[in-house]
Amino acid sequence: MASRLARVERTTGETVVTVELDLSGGGYAISTGVGFFDHMLATFAHHAAVGLMVRAEGDLMVDAHHTVEDVGLALGQAVDEALDTRRGIQRFGSVYAPMDEALARAVVDISGRPFARVEFPPGLELALITSSFPLTLVAEFFRALASRALLTLHLDVERGRDPHHVAEAAFKAFALAFRQAVQIVSEIIPSTKNTLHL
Repeated sequence: MASRLARVERTTGETVVTVELDLSGGGYAISTGVGFFDHMLATFAHHAAVGLMVRAEGDLMVDAHHTVEDVGLALGQAVDEALDTRRGIQRFGSVYAPMDEALARAVVDISGRPFARVEFPPGLELALITSSFPLTLVAEFFRALASRALLTLHLDVERGRDPHHVAEAAFKAFALAFRQAVQIVSEIIPSTKNTLHL
């Protein structure tokens, strides 16, 4: 089996991001300067059963937006590179994941078509998870990741009250659905077009 590793470096006037991804597994080391985001990335790595290293330095004196979005873009690019031709993958994954009162559903298609729909319970769309991390950044992260990973994602938190629980349920559901979708189950490219790239 081909190596399923990728390393991506992304440098802009707002951030410097390095991501190393191993879809075959391994440990994780996360340092973005945003504590809650580090926790969510570690949650993703653990439940997706991937090896993940993320280092990011961003303009946090502004806010966390650029850091979160650029990590999403870099991680998405790493996913695309690590999957290579996508030969043999399951392609689809779908999971419900609870976090106490919150319940999230993630449906993933490693389709070659970038799309993300992320929905939160009514009334929580503008909630703060921490004093400097709004729930809107969770959606920004997943949209950025899907755009570069060339995957389709439907991520719905169907219920929840605590914004922390809502975000964590979303990350866990995505991680578990992603884990299903990237597993190797055959020798073929799972598409009648014989390609999973645009």
